This record gives sequence, C-alpha cells and structure tokens, in this order.
Amino acid sequence: MQKKKIFSVFGVAMAATTILAACGNNEEEETASATVDTITIMAPFIETDPPEEDNKIIEKLEELTGKQIEITWAPNTSYEDKMNITLASDNIPKVMVIQGKSGGFIKSAENGAFWDLTDYLKDYPNLSQANPDVLRNSSVNGKIYGIYRSRDGMRTAVMIRKDWLENLGLELPETVDDLYAISQAFTENDPDGNGQADTYGLIVPQWPASINTNSPYDTLATWFGAGNAWIEKDGELEPSFMQPEYLESMQFMKNMVENGYVNKEFATLTADKWDEPFLNGKGGIIVDTYSRADSISNKLRQANPEGEDLVVFTGNLEDAEGELNALPTDGYSGFLAIPKTSVKTEDELKAVLSFLDQLNDEEAQILLTNGLEGVNFNVVDGMAQAIKEDAEAEKYANYVKSYSQIGMNVTEEIMFYRAKPETDEMTQKFEKRLSLMSADLETAVYNPASSYITDTYVTKGAQLDQIISDARVKYVAGQIDDQGWADSIELWKNQGGQELIDETNELHKN
Repeated sequence: MQKKKIFSVFGVAMAATTILAACGNNEEEETASATVDTITIMAPFIETDPPEEDNKIIEKLEELTGKQIEITWAPNTSYEDKMNITLASDNIPKVMVIQGKSGGFIKSAENGAFWDLTDYLKDYPNLSQANPDVLRNSSVNGKIYGIYRSRDGMRTAVMIRKDWLENLGLELPETVDDLYAISQAFTENDPDGNGQADTYGLIVPQWPASINTNSPYDTLATWFGAGNAWIEKDGELEPSFMQPEYLESMQFMKNMVENGYVNKEFATLTADKWDEPFLNGKGGIIVDTYSRADSISNKLRQANPEGEDLVVFTGNLEDAEGELNALPTDGYSGFLAIPKTSVKTEDELKAVLSFLDQLNDEEAQILLTNGLEGVNFNVVDGMAQAIKEDAEAEKYANYVKSYSQIGMNVTEEIMFYRAKPETDEMTQKFEKRLSLMSADLETAVYNPASSYITDTYVTKGAQLDQIISDARVKYVAGQIDDQGWADSIELWKNQGGQELIDETNELHKN
C-alpha cells in the first residue's frame, strides 16, 4: 500500500516500515506469544452506542494480530467509575484503557495491580520507538505502567472571527497585548456592523475545579512566563500559581472582565456551550486547541454550506516583552495498561505486549485511526478522504471514534493517514496549522514535574486544586484582591500544599 508519509512532531521519520512480528525472531518470545489466544480489553466508546460485536473492523484486527479480541465497552462519560468497579471485580481484562493518572489508578499501580513495563518496551520493534519525553510524562515517578496514546505535542491555538477582523481592519494577534486590543475592539467598535453594543471579545467557559488542565487561564499564565504547572528555580520546583507572572496573567484577565471584553457568564458558561457565542455572533475569540477551530468551522459550514469560512487562527502568543512561552501538551492522552490479576506470568505479559506492538504496525494504525479503506475512507493525495455517500460509511466512521481509543501510534513516524481537507482553503489551513505547531514546539515550556505523583497529591490533590481554582475565579471576578489571592495560597500550603511541594522536590532530587 503506497501512501504519503506524515511525520510526527515528536520524532524523526524511520527509513522503513517496521516489520509486523510478535517480538522479532526470538524463539522464547514467539513461544510466549502463543500462550495467549484471546485478548480481552476494556475501553471507552465515544458515540451514543458502542460498535457492534461482529463488524469488519474487529474482524480485520483479529486477522492482523492472529488473536481473538473481546472488547468490553464503557461510556466515555462514566469510564473512570466503570474502571474502578472493574478493578475491584473478579473479571478483569488483560488490557485496560487508562484515561489519566487519577488517584484511583495511582493507588492501584503502586499497590502492584499493574505490570511495570519500564524494562520491557525496548524489546519490541514498535514499542521501542516510543518518545522518551512522552514516556517520562506518562510515567508514575519514573515507572511506566502503560503504553501511552500519542497526541500532537502542540495544540494551543487562538481562533478569531475572520469577518470581524476584516470589518475593523485588524490583523491576527502576535502578542498578549494584541489579544487585549482585539478584545477591546470587538467590544467597543461594533465589529458586526449592526449599530448595537452587543458583542465582546474573548469567550471563556466555566472550567472544572482543577488547575493545570490547559484552560484559558493556564494558557495565559504560561504565556506570561509563569511556567507550565511547575517551574524550576535554582534546582527547586515551585507551583506556577505562586509566581508573580501568574498573578500578572490573572490581572490581565480581570481587567478584561471589568471592561466587558470577556463574556459576563465566564464563571457559569458550561464547556458544551463554549462555541455558541462565537457561532451566534456575540463573542469573537476562543483560546483553546486547533481541533476546536476545526469543529467551529464545521458547524458554521453546516449552517451555511455556501458561506465563507469565518474562522481564522494562530498559535501561541508572545508576552509583552516579545518572548514566546508556548504551552505544549504532555504528548499523550491516557495509556493502555496490563493488570497483573489477568496477566499472571511474564510469558503472558510478553504475549500481550506482542499484541500491543502489533497495534502500532502500519496496517493496524490505519485501521484504528482511519477505518476501512473503500468503506469509510479512500486514499487521495496520500490522505484519508471520508466517504459520506451511504449509511455503512457513516456507521464505520462512528465506530472508528471508539476503536481509536485503543490506538497508541507510538512509532517515530506516524503511519496512519491524516484526514484530507474538503477544500483547497481547508488544505491551506491544515498546512498552516502544522507549520504553527512545529514552530511553537521550539519554545515549548514543559512541566518539569509531569511524571511526579506524591502521596499528598493522591490523597488531597482534588481539594488542593479546588482551593486555587476557586480563588482564581474569585480574583478574576473581582471578589478578592491581591491580598485575597495571597491568603488563598497560604491556605493551600496549610491544607497540604507545603507537603506537596516538599514531596515533589524530594522526587525531583532523586
């Protein structure tokens, strides 16, 4: 199968496609592979209903791997609860999708519920290509308990209504000061030309009671130079929210709120309504990810198929001094872990790892990410062009959204197809997106404590995050001042935050 290769922003392309083998030619590993005939998996489904048991995707996947595959699907919205219930049961699958390093997972892993894969991945042709930085980010204090699901290393984007920029003769922002000026203009200068003061600039949603989750607040803090979650000073780690630059970023947001440049209901606008002010012509700017820009463009196109694309975007913004502190992702979104209760021996572990290695081969990456060629997509110009003519194509396109949850794509060269944009304009936007992502990675500010999980955070992390999250919203809303913010940080320290700092630094030193 010939196709145009698309290179990962994390790695350098391989010269040739990895040979799909259980574990190479090692006789011992081939024997181990034969010890497991059925692979059971627990994974979330994304659409309203999970894929049917007997479908062409699972049939093809079984053909590629030589294994019988049984997947237990759980709703994405309640997956964490289902996962914990499963771990406490007598029916534990051989592979589990873990969506994040939650307290429940950390406790289970450190109590020996999952295999430590740290010393095994090097023995597999595909798994050995995993990016070391992403492995570290996904690890628990240096131990790798799962094979990460790869994601773009840079997603942060600023999307803006194109028609409003053009109406006011403005350009895309390059700095945080530009962002402020455009928000002001969108509020005060009648960008939609209806003669009424009924618009504003930046749209900010209510955010869950947590911090360091790439919210607009976290993004601004990184742009202002506060670091990414943690910052290292003279060998010591400190939380970003303790930095003066973090306070500056909140003062920036507070000022915009006071002047009406941000939606008034920023503390209560739910995330599922985030797009609505943009679509309805009330707000003109969203700071989130490139995928949200694509989503908004698609919604506008559905409402007006013949209309002009009203979404333009750029990447991370420089601070007032012209320095770019780009906010990256951790490079992954959850991982696939192997429970010891269901995989009892090292031979069985090697067999399961051989299976997971196969899921990272070219054909499997395409199947889990794109679907079935000729059924729900065709290859055009080295990219996947969606088939939309019939119900079967739509059905399998929806199935892929769930099957992609067991895709890892950890090879240095991603082997699946990028989705082909529908128009030349969309192609240009896609190429611009790749260019911005690549450029921003050069100044990415990584979290130096991304792999550290302390006892205090496992037991008190949610409550500690709540203190800072609540104080942040109150500060931006004008309900507390600088002293109130300082008092909140002291409360955080006294409630366990200082222990968290001490434990994190102890891990960092070791």
